[in-house]
Amino acid sequence: MRVVLAEDLFLLRDGLVRMLEAYDFEIAAAVESGPELARALAELAPDVAVVDVRLPPSHTDEGLQCALQARRERPGLPVLVLSQHVEQLYARELLADGTGGVGYLLKDRVFDAEQFIDAVRRVAAGGTAMDPQVIQQLLARRSHTAQPLGRLTPRELEVLELMAQGRSNAAIAAQLVVTERAIAKHTSNIFTKLGLEVSDDDNRRVLAVLTYLDHGSH
Repeated sequence: MRVVLAEDLFLLRDGLVRMLEAYDFEIAAAVESGPELARALAELAPDVAVVDVRLPPSHTDEGLQCALQARRERPGLPVLVLSQHVEQLYARELLADGTGGVGYLLKDRVFDAEQFIDAVRRVAAGGTAMDPQVIQQLLARRSHTAQPLGRLTPRELEVLELMAQGRSNAAIAAQLVVTERAIAKHTSNIFTKLGLEVSDDDNRRVLAVLTYLDHGSH
């Protein structure tokens, strides 16, 4: 699996390269600036891009904008964004096109190798990997601005948050210590109450929920 990595801090970039290679990823390019990232994404057609939000020369949202432009040119390009802090605007922009294969992780998660590699693989496969803190903030903001979420029970909100992190029904059931059948019933209720069409594809289902939350939080 070919990866384009963009991170301006040398030590972190080198560490990520070594970690990815240890898990059998091929590093197509490891770059440190927005212009380099734009070229690499356009020319190398990677399987997944792992991108720091803030890159030179602007140190604002250069990395994110390069990734979004690459997704416009190649719809569905899997992108995992890394950020120092939860920035809801960036999360919303990343989710806005609704094509799947997206992730938003805080850099603190990078130091947990298994969690980070799982997120990269999930995004590369077309799924969603959202940092729990991002989800909590999106849900909190959504709950203040939109009525549909108010229809959910506390347990359904809990299930929705875990779904949005990209967890399967089996994983949610294990965490909440209930049966998988109970979780399936909760998820069915969630989609009914939010007016979302139920899908057999967990990743698409999660992305639909996130996109719904996103559009409601503008």
